[in-house]
Amino acid sequence: MTSDDLGREVASGVAWPALALEGWRNTKDTLHRYCQMVGKVRLALAAFLPHWWHVTLYVTVDGLTTGLMPVADGRTLEVRLDLRNHVVRIADSLGQVEQFALLPRFACADFHDELLAALARLGVVVDVDMTPYDLDGPAFGEDYDNDTYDGDAVVRFAQVLRSSTVVLEEFAGRFSGKQSPVHLFWHSFDLAHARFSGRRAPVRAGAGTVEAEAYSHEVIAFGFWAGDDRVPYPAYYSYTAPAPAGLTAQPLTASEASWNEASGTATLPYDAVRTATDPRATLLQFFEDAYRAGARAAGWDLDDLATRAAP
Repeated sequence: MTSDDLGREVASGVAWPALALEGWRNTKDTLHRYCQMVGKVRLALAAFLPHWWHVTLYVTVDGLTTGLMPVADGRTLEVRLDLRNHVVRIADSLGQVEQFALLPRFACADFHDELLAALARLGVVVDVDMTPYDLDGPAFGEDYDNDTYDGDAVVRFAQVLRSSTVVLEEFAGRFSGKQSPVHLFWHSFDLAHARFSGRRAPVRAGAGTVEAEAYSHEVIAFGFWAGDDRVPYPAYYSYTAPAPAGLTAQPLTASEASWNEASGTATLPYDAVRTATDPRATLLQFFEDAYRAGARAAGWDLDDLATRAAP
């Protein structure tokens, strides 16, 4: 699918393209690693934010971006993954731009080398641990196995991220408490948004530094992932942490939505949204159902945390 084909689909109302996992699994695994490398640059440069919000990527009209990152000499820097035109662009606040193309056979090691070389040409030196986070395989600079880049599949994935982001941001407008941006966590490769009650949560037994910070406060999380070995299809999800008693007994409107009793996670297959008469309304209702389930079971003040009617 070319960008023109996708433009025609979006213009005609097909903003939710097909994205079966088996059709692009190798590309997804490769793109995941690309995003980890870019995310690790952001981790090295950006100032800390609670719950690791400073390491995430943001959805754009053409793909993903780090947003602004400070450089030691006073410049700011941005790395953009243009997933429509299949180019990585690195720009600084002086107007300097470096870029390289994403090719059909483009190994993680090649991406690693191109990324660091482009940063060096801009005079940006970063101390980055370029090993995969929670992924199997060698260091990125030595990974020639993950080398598949199907541009058509990536274009569809980027469109799903855009459509999902728009709905999640509309959903965010209903909540007046502390909440996260809508952003992509590159460690798990999921688009995510989170609402907080304002109360601290007990530290999970055995939690490491990353998990302890991520779940330091009571949270209800929502998002989209493209599928993996555990859930072999793209799906929307929600979970409450800490998981309260009675959570999975709460109702979910969509017939295709379900609770995982073991994890306490609610899921709705992406295809159920994509093929719905009104995908936006279907997805909003799922998120609302999951939020109310978690908030009721955990004793949140639903009325106090609701947004008042806009003027």
